Amino acid sequence: MGDVKVDDDAILKSFLAEVGEVERDNEVVRILSCFKLNPFEHLNLSFDSSTDDVKRQYRKISLMVHPDKCKHPQAQEAFGALAKAQQLLLNDQERDYILTQVQAAKQELKMKRKKQLKKDTASKIKSLVDEGKHEQLYEQSEEFQKELKLKVREILTDQEWRRRKMAMRISEEEGRLKKDEEEQKEIRKKKREHEEQWEGTRENRVSSWRDFMKAGKKAKKGETRPPKLKTEDPNKSYVQRPVKKG
Repeated sequence: MGDVKVDDDAILKSFLAEVGEVERDNEVVRILSCFKLNPFEHLNLSFDSSTDDVKRQYRKISLMVHPDKCKHPQAQEAFGALAKAQQLLLNDQERDYILTQVQAAKQELKMKRKKQLKKDTASKIKSLVDEGKHEQLYEQSEEFQKELKLKVREILTDQEWRRRKMAMRISEEEGRLKKDEEEQKEIRKKKREHEEQWEGTRENRVSSWRDFMKAGKKAKKGETRPPKLKTEDPNKSYVQRPVKKG
């Protein structure tokens, strides 16, 4: 294993020694033009690449676009994108998610091809004769790989859009709940302040009431009341005034 590592290092050093400034700049441009949601594109790897392939390819390309070795003004940005791509593909959960979308893309393309074969009798017969070999060759073809790459982009974009919409809805709901909570806090605060203010003026209210009652009693002692008049109306709907006798 040690000898293999030495050989790989020697090959890599030889390769980098031959890489010129133009090649480094072109690699920076390639990385930055990649579809952002597909880390396989950044590392220029096929979807069936292993984690060892990822590490090996990252080491090779990262040395090409490293800001200390590449003079391109966006070398740092490209280097960061490359590092993120490797991180995603070495993360089991992220890698499985992407490969799940790849499988979904393959299924869509296979269904599409089956519909085409139904219309094309010759191709259908040939695929049956070759016992599936024709389809296997097609999936390995450059044409299929291009279609797969585009379909994966489409699916990843759709999934990302759904994820962002869901995140937006969650954010809006959290914002609404936070606003309701703040409103309830404000209501409780005003209620508490009102109760404290009411309690704080309690002594003044009691004192004012006592003064009012005392003043009322004093007024009643010197008050002259008119005599009550009798009424002949059983329903007391009116008061009969006394008639002066001539």
